[in-house]
Formats: sequence, structure tokens, C-alpha cells
Amino acid sequence: MAENKIWLSTPHMGGTEQKYIQEAFDSNWIAPIGLNLTVFEQNLENYLGLGNVAVLNSGTAAIHLGLILLGVESGDEVLCQSMTFSASANPILYLGATPVFIDSEPETWNLCPVALEAAIVDRIAKGKIPKVIIAVDLYGTPYKIEAIRAIAERYGIPILEDSAEALGSCYKGQKCGTFGDISVLSFNGGKVITTSGGGAIVANSAVLKQRAIFLATQAREETPHFEHTEIGYNYRMSNICAGIGRGQMEVLDAHVILRREMHEFYVGVFKDIAGVTVFTVPNDHFFSNYWLSTVLIDPKKTLGITREAMRLALEKANVESRPLWKPMHLQPVFRDFPYYGNAIAETLFANGLCLPSGSNLTEEDRSRIKAVVFNLFSA
Repeated sequence: MAENKIWLSTPHMGGTEQKYIQEAFDSNWIAPIGLNLTVFEQNLENYLGLGNVAVLNSGTAAIHLGLILLGVESGDEVLCQSMTFSASANPILYLGATPVFIDSEPETWNLCPVALEAAIVDRIAKGKIPKVIIAVDLYGTPYKIEAIRAIAERYGIPILEDSAEALGSCYKGQKCGTFGDISVLSFNGGKVITTSGGGAIVANSAVLKQRAIFLATQAREETPHFEHTEIGYNYRMSNICAGIGRGQMEVLDAHVILRREMHEFYVGVFKDIAGVTVFTVPNDHFFSNYWLSTVLIDPKKTLGITREAMRLALEKANVESRPLWKPMHLQPVFRDFPYYGNAIAETLFANGLCLPSGSNLTEEDRSRIKAVVFNLFSA
């Protein structure tokens, strides 16, 4: 019989989630309203240390509403990190706007300041002032906060921080999810904490938070009947899911520690294997939750062993791994949109692999992963 599958990242319950779910059932608040929503938002606000949080049914919904709050309309251009999940870019098209994709830089794998400014200058020369910059905290690592903010302020362009993968990460002691003019979080099933599905928008004022909630609840006006003066969305998180979130907040810091321990495990596994580099933050200003631990494989130094060879070896042993995000400008659905950069993202995609990183992996799981790696590189 095949051994149980080791997954890339799975939900990890803390044990108290059911209590808050039961409270919702006992009070009959089985709806997108209730105490769990209020408390979950307060818990997130306290954890982040600043910002006004509205919880929604997905991180994608949060990006969509974030773009709306920042004034993006049909015909606008939005600058978007290319190396990311498609949910960072899809909402741009929901609004009839145009994504302009920007390459990564090699230190954090995030938005390249040089390519970003070159894109802004060129788009302005072409008669288009970009409306928003979407900067991603990829795999839990903060982007170059100060460099990107300086460019944004120089040209008067707001930042939407996509911190979907980075709850618990920090830059110079400040939590990711608080650096954008609008920021977003995700609580999807594989994230550091989960609400089964879900996300949040982090605004810089109570007014914007209430505006987000208004739009997320079908833009219903305060009237006895259903009155709508603008288009709204069914994006509010349910009180049940928020109950899961309350329980998950109680184990968030512990889960971050466990993810970081998985990163250190991989550092140890690969320390004597030539040609394999475990991605690590560039300096002590950056604190990553290492949502996913990732490696780069140089086949010129590994005697021809490639990223794909490692992925297939793990797959044969019933261990999930995955190539890095395929850059958006290489995706068929986005191929006709502008791109600025020097192929850093393409190179990362060609040689990078995400490894099992869940906070609930066991010593037995680690032993199996280590055995596959050692067998592959000693063959």
C-alpha cells in the first residue's frame, strides 16, 4: 500500500474553532452577520497593529474591492507584479482595466523597483498614468517596501499590497498587510491560517472599511426596503467561517513558528547539496512566515538534475511539490498585455520548486522528504 500523501500545505486546526462555530449555531447567526465577524475583525486589527479590517469571502474579492476603493475604472491601467497567483491580476480585468505586468528582482522575488519605474515612465509617455500598483508579498516575503513606496509617491500612484501569503510576516517590525494604501489578506485552505475560504481588506480608515462592507453586502442603502444606487457584490464572509477564523487566530503565531521551522529543515537538508539554494530573506529587516519553503535548482551544478526531476521524484514518493508561480505575462490569458522586465521571473519559474511547508507536518513526513532528496542527489 502506498504511503499517505504529503501535501504542500493543508489546513491546521487549533482545536477551539468548533466552539465559535457552535456559538453561531446556538445564537442562530448562520449568515454574513454576527458576533464572530465583529470579533474576528477586531482580532485581526489588534494583530496587525494598525488598519481597519473588513473580512470577506475570498482574497480575490478583497483585491477586487481594493481596486474599486482606489478608484480603478474601465480603461485604466494597473501595474501588477508578474510573479504571483492569477488572483492578483484577474480583478483588474473584472473592472475592464488593463494589467501592465512588472518583473521580479532576485533578492525578494517581488516587484522590481527598476522595472516598475521604467514601466511608469513609459506608460506616462504613451499617455497613460497608471492608476494603482499591486505589490505582492510572495511566499510570505515582504517586497522592497521603501523602494516601491518612494516610486509610488514620486508619481502619485497608490499601492495595493497583496499580502495574501504573508500574514505573520514583517518588515522592520511592522506587519505585512499594513504597507499598502489598501492591503489584502487571504484565509484560503492552504494559508497560514484558514477560514476554509475567505479573505480580508485592510483599509487605512474606518470610513473605507465601512465602504468596503457596504459594497460587499450588495450596496444596500439604509432604507426599509431594498434600495440600491450603485452596483454591489455578495462578498461578505459568513459568521460561521469567521468563527473558524477566531479559533485560528489563537494559533497564528504558533503556526508561523512551525512554518519557519520547516524552512530551517530544508536549509539543513540542502546545505551540502551543490546547485540547490533554499530561498531566504535578504537581511534581518525582512521577517518571512515562509508560507511555502522554496528552492532554486541550477542543473549546471547538480549534474543535470532539474527542478522537474526533483518534482517527479517527490511525486513518485507520494509527496506534493509545485513549480513556482508561472509569471502572469507568460500565461495564455494575459499574453497580449504589456510587460516590463529582464526575465528574472521566467528564470525563477524555470528553476524554482515549492516544497511541503505545512505547520502540521510530522517528523515522519520530514524523514520521507529528506530520504527522497538524498536518494535523488546520491544516485
